Amino acid sequence: MILLAPMEGLLDFVLRDILTRVGGIDRCVSEFIRITDQLLPERVFTRIVPELHNGGRTLAGVPVRAQLLGSDPVCLAENAGRLAELGPAGIDLNFGCPAKIVNRHGGGAALLDEPETVFAIVAAVRRAVPNHMPVSAKMRLGFNDDSRAVECALAIAGAGADELVVHARTKAQAYRPPAYWERIADIRAAVRIPVVANGEIWTVDDARRCREASGCESLMLGRGVVTDPGLGLAIKAAMNGAASPAGVAWPQLVPLLAQFWHIVCTRLDARSRAGRLKQWLNFLRRRFPEAEIAYQQIRTVNDPALIDAWLAGVVAGF
Repeated sequence: MILLAPMEGLLDFVLRDILTRVGGIDRCVSEFIRITDQLLPERVFTRIVPELHNGGRTLAGVPVRAQLLGSDPVCLAENAGRLAELGPAGIDLNFGCPAKIVNRHGGGAALLDEPETVFAIVAAVRRAVPNHMPVSAKMRLGFNDDSRAVECALAIAGAGADELVVHARTKAQAYRPPAYWERIADIRAAVRIPVVANGEIWTVDDARRCREASGCESLMLGRGVVTDPGLGLAIKAAMNGAASPAGVAWPQLVPLLAQFWHIVCTRLDARSRAGRLKQWLNFLRRRFPEAEIAYQQIRTVNDPALIDAWLAGVVAGF
C-alpha cells in the first residue's frame, strides 16, 4: 500500500486531488487540523479537508483520513467525534510535527517525551469515534533522541490505534538525510498493529531499501511524490516485478499542471495563486529538466492573467 503524507503548507487538497489522479496512491492523510481549547465548527474541518463533501475521498476516489493535532485528550476527543460525523475515511493523530510553534505549545513531536499523554490522546479519540472508523497515528522516532520510540509506539498501539506511520527521524534531525529505517523495524517488532514506513523515499531504489530495512510492506510518500508524481506507480510496478518500472513523463504532467492551476485559481486566495504553482514547479525541477525551464520562465511573474497565457502556450506545445 502507498500512502500520501500530510505536509502542512504543501500537500493540501489541491495536490491531493492532482496526485491521486496520476495513480499509485491508495490513501491520503490530510494536513493537520489544529485543536487547542474549543470544539471547532464543521466549516473548519471541511475547509481543510473539502473531500468530506465527497464521501471522504478525492475526486479520483482515493480515501482521505483527516488528521488532528493537539495535546488535550478531552478536546481532541470532542473534535474527533464531530469530525467523524462528517464521514472521513478515518481519523489520524499527529505526533510528529517538528514545527517550533507547535512543539512550544506541547503538540506534534513534543508529545513523544510524554508517552502517557500519547496513550491518553489515542484512547480518548478511539472512544469518541465509531468502532467502524479507523483511528491511526503518525509519529517520529522521538524529540531530541529515539530512546523512547518503542515506548511511544506501544502507547499508541495499546490505546487502540489501528495503524501507525513512523517517520524515521527525530524532531532534532528534522528533514536531514538519512532516514533511520532500521529503527522502524524495532517498532514493528514491538507492536501488533500495521506499521507504515515514511521518510527519505525519493526513488524506487529508496523504496526497495526502506522496505528491506524496516520490514514494512506499506510506505508513505511525501516530498518524493511531489517531486516525481509517478513515483507511486513506479514503486508498485517494481513491487510487481517490473525490471525497469516507469513513472510519469513530462508530457503527461503538463495537463496536470493546467488542472492544478485551474483548481488554485478557483479555490485559493488570489494573492497565493502564483506562489502555489511556483512551489510545485520548484519541486518538479529536481526531477524534470523541463520543469526547470518552466520555473525560470515564471519565477518573477505574479499576474494570474500572464500565467494563464504562459500555461496555455505550454499546453499547446504538447
